[in-house]
Parts: sequence; C-alpha cells; structure tokens
Amino acid sequence: MKGSHLIAAVMAAEGFDASPAAGASRHDVITSVVLRSPARQVAFCAAVQRACPIGAHVRPEPAATPGYASQVIFANGTFIEGSTAELSADGPLRPPYVVYCQGGTHWTHWAIALEAAVAALREGDAGDAPDWRA
Repeated sequence: MKGSHLIAAVMAAEGFDASPAAGASRHDVITSVVLRSPARQVAFCAAVQRACPIGAHVRPEPAATPGYASQVIFANGTFIEGSTAELSADGPLRPPYVVYCQGGTHWTHWAIALEAAVAALREGDAGDAPDWRA
C-alpha cells in the first residue's frame, strides 16, 4: 500500500492525474496514472521494466492482446508472476493513455522504478517529453 501512495504522490507532483490520490482511502493496490500520450506510456513502462530484477534488459512494446480492443503494453519482472504482489505497470494504448501500477513487495522498489520513470519522461525518452508539464 505504501508503494501505491508513493506512485500517486510522485506522479501528481509531476503534473499527472493519479487515482486514488495520495493519502486517499484505498481498497486495492492498483493506482492509475493518466499520462496523456502513447510515447509517455511506453517510456513509463520501459523505465519500470528496467527497474525489475527479472527481464530488466527487455524493452516492453505495445502489442495486440486477446481480450483487449487496443494494443497493450505490460511491464513486469519480479519473482511472483501474475500475483498482485508483483510490481507491474500496464495499460491499453488509447486515450487518455493510462498506466495501471500495482504490486511490489516493498515501497522502495517503487521508489527506484519511479525515479527511472520520471527521469525517462524528463529526458525525452517519451518523444514529446519536453512539453509534458506545460
């Protein structure tokens, strides 16, 4: 739960809408972040993947996924695949380009992943990153 609050606080401070908001009452471990562009969504997920202990060398790419009308990008790479304890970020590539973050066995893993994600967004890995806070 601490990781979920951290995601919401950091991303809100960076100018993105997160739900539930930091400090809000929660009933599950998923936090959604509206990134407003496909490039930002891919950059965010790629940074999360780089922060994972398994498959850090893999760059996630959006692809067709059964059950989804849009391409979906998935970032995960921890030791509890498919579990809600697994740190992951994913979402369909369609407006408003929301990434759904969950899991992590300790909030510090999200701190590391968020540091990488924010850096990727600020450094231009997201293509349109220089104007993202304007």
